Formats: sequence, C-alpha cells, structure tokens
Amino acid sequence: MRPRPTAACAAGFQPPVTAPVPIRRSFQAAGTRCSATFAVLFATLSTTLAADADWPRFRGPNGSGIAAGAQPPTTWSDVQNLKWKTGLPGPGTSSPIAVGDRVFVTCWSGPGVTGGKNLLSRELVCVDRESGTLKWAKSVAGESPVDGYEGYLPEHGYASHTPTSDGERVFVYYGRGGAAAFDLDGNQLWHVRLGNSANQKNWGSAASPVLYKDTVIITASEEAHAIVALDKLTGKEVWRAPGSALDYVFGTPVLAGTTTQAELVFSLPEELWALNPDTGKLRWFATSSLPGNIAPSVVAGEGVVFAFGGFPQLGAVAVKTGGKGDVTSSHRLWQTRNSTYVPTPVLHEGRLYVVTDQGFALCLDAKTGEQVFKERLPGASATGRGGKPFYASAVMANGHIYAVSRRNGTFVIEASPHFKLVAQNSLASDSTQFNATPALSGRQLFLRSDKFLYCVQAGAKL
Repeated sequence: MRPRPTAACAAGFQPPVTAPVPIRRSFQAAGTRCSATFAVLFATLSTTLAADADWPRFRGPNGSGIAAGAQPPTTWSDVQNLKWKTGLPGPGTSSPIAVGDRVFVTCWSGPGVTGGKNLLSRELVCVDRESGTLKWAKSVAGESPVDGYEGYLPEHGYASHTPTSDGERVFVYYGRGGAAAFDLDGNQLWHVRLGNSANQKNWGSAASPVLYKDTVIITASEEAHAIVALDKLTGKEVWRAPGSALDYVFGTPVLAGTTTQAELVFSLPEELWALNPDTGKLRWFATSSLPGNIAPSVVAGEGVVFAFGGFPQLGAVAVKTGGKGDVTSSHRLWQTRNSTYVPTPVLHEGRLYVVTDQGFALCLDAKTGEQVFKERLPGASATGRGGKPFYASAVMANGHIYAVSRRNGTFVIEASPHFKLVAQNSLASDSTQFNATPALSGRQLFLRSDKFLYCVQAGAKL
C-alpha cells in the first residue's frame, strides 16, 4: 500500500477496456558471416539511408529531435539556400513531417482567421518534397460548439497536433475533432471521435499521436481525460487509460525502456507516469515537483528520462526508467529549477540543449542537472503573450542545434559544451509567426509559419 495518495491513484487509473493488438512482425538473421567487402558496402548504404531518413512524427524518429546523418545548411534567407515556398490554406502550430517524397502538415480555418469561414475546419495538407507543389488537402469538419478563439487559445489555435506516419498511412489528431487516418494519396481510411470535453481554461489540447507496433496512441488529455490506443488499420479502440490529472498534459509521450519492457512515458502536474504501451496499464510513477500545466515532451536517454516545465514554478527532473509502482526514492536522480516552459530539449553526448521560451540558450549536464551554460540570444526579442519569443522545440543535425523563434528567425547553435551562435536566419518576406518545430531530413530543413511551408537546402535558390 502506498504511503500517500498520488495523482496516479487519485485519477482513478483503470485497466484497458479491450485486449492489446499483438505484434505481427519478426526478425531473423540472414546469416552468421559477411565478408569485409560486404561490410563496407552495407556501411555505405546505411549511411546513405540515414541521410535520407524520414522525419515521421513530432521531433522526428522516436521523438528525439535528432536527425542522424542529416546535413541541412546552417544559413539561409529569402534568396539563399531556399528551395521552395508554398502557401498553406490556414495557420497552425503543428510541425511538418517528411515521408518519402512527400511533406505533410495540418492547418485550420474558421474562427480567428482573417477572411475565414465561421465553421471550424481542419486540413491535412500533402506537398511534393522536390517541387513544393500542393498534391492534395483533405478537410475534417470541426466540432460543435467550437472552443472560443480567446484567452490563451490564440497562442496555438486549432491545429496543434503534429501528424505521424508509418510510411503507408498518415495519422492525425484534431482534439475534439477526433483522430483520423489517410493513405498517402489522401483517401480517408477511418475517423473516430474520442471525447468532447473541454478544458475549463479554454486552452485546447496539443500532444501529438505516437505509433507503437500496430497502434496509434493518442493523448486525448482534454477531450477524454485519457490516453487512448487505436488499431492503426481500423481506428478501433485497443485500450484506454483514463485519469483526471491528464487535463493539463500538453507534451507528447515518448517511448522509452527496453525491448523487453517498453514504456510510454509522459509528464503531468507533479508526476511522471510510465505506461505499458501494449496494455495501457501503469508500470511506474515518480513525483517531479513540476506544478501546474506541462508543455514540454519528456526526453528519453539511455535508461533515463528527463521532464521539464511547470507553472508558475519551472523545473526539470531526471528519473531512471524501469521499476514498478512508486519509484520516486529509488529512481529519481536529480532536480533543478533551470528549465523551459514550452520548448522541449534535445539530448546529445550527455548534455541537454534547449532554447527557452524566454530566449535563453540553456545547456545542462544530463548526469547531474548542473548548468553548463545559459546565454541570452541576441535579437530574440519578446513576442507573443507573456513575452515569449520561442514556442517551437529545438532540433539537431550535423552537430548543430536549430531553434526557431516566433518572429526573429531561426538560431543555429553549436552542439558543444561551449556556447557558440553559428547563425541567425530570417525570412524577411514572411511577417507571420513561426510556432512550429522544424523537420529535418537529408540535406533539407522544413519550416512552417502561419502562412507558408518552406524547404531549406544548401545550394538551392528560389
């Protein structure tokens, strides 16, 4: 029996309502030996594939924010290293994803959009990766009644959840508008609504879907006060893990743990939870002392997860993965008040890098939580509600951190223990806000503003 009530038990955590979907893939070694020549060829092929790897979800493969093998440029402008610029049918804070020869992003139209219709509509947009040509756009009708475009909702609007893809299908979540799946040609495969509740503070939800085996996991924090796993082929509910404390979870869960004990980890007010992604059952939890609402996603390292955020008091905490039940005393490694309110950090070579919403480049030692450096970025002036110049999360490629500000361009920082600002890149022709985390793949970087989708590539000229 636990010594005190926690959010995990107070929330009324329940077992899944249906059985999990079994994994249907296996791997068998093709042989026991390979020649030195084959090894070299395989290594070369692996490097090539890594350089052109997809960016299939929020913050890329496994949500790490790191594009292994990618080599995007560090400088660009309206006339330098800009491959294409494509107008979007509406704004959004969701990030683009790159899948094969296509780029996907979600938008919204209706309330709050100049010249928009009164009825809320959300769209999944598909753009040709090479040319920037719009291939198709598919609409999903919004909910009724619609959350009012007021208070804090204008900070991110109605298209905040980044889509995800398994290479054959694209999965989207639109909050009370529901979850849907499309094939790569834009044919809708299924659409289900998961709940119609609304946050009493009128913030709207934001966490992005995550793929695990044959399921797509949805954080329906506001709409259903639950994490829900759906069969990715049919949309049928596989399990549902409810909890009232989920109402203020805005970060996307991360898959951590081991191959024998996978964990779906997310941060909520005062605690971290780790669910069994096959069943939705709680594996472990730990107190975090991060109060209020939680916006950054959890960052997964080797045997450790890191949580940031909180309001009004910011903080960060490191917790070892594994264990069962309350692991606070046995698995919590460190805590610090050095943190970020909205953007999610990147973990690289034992250091956590983040550009905070206040415009500071912050680096922490991942083993101890101690500050390595904290530098205010020049020209990162305060914009947006509460004076927050950064909303997007940083991403990394080729030894550089890319951090997109809302109105003052993208800051490129060297991923090293010594602060070095490499470049500040602005697209002067676009006066709208850049709220979305960029996507990285091969030699390309994809940026999204409220009006345009951009492809940045070395040597290109629009």
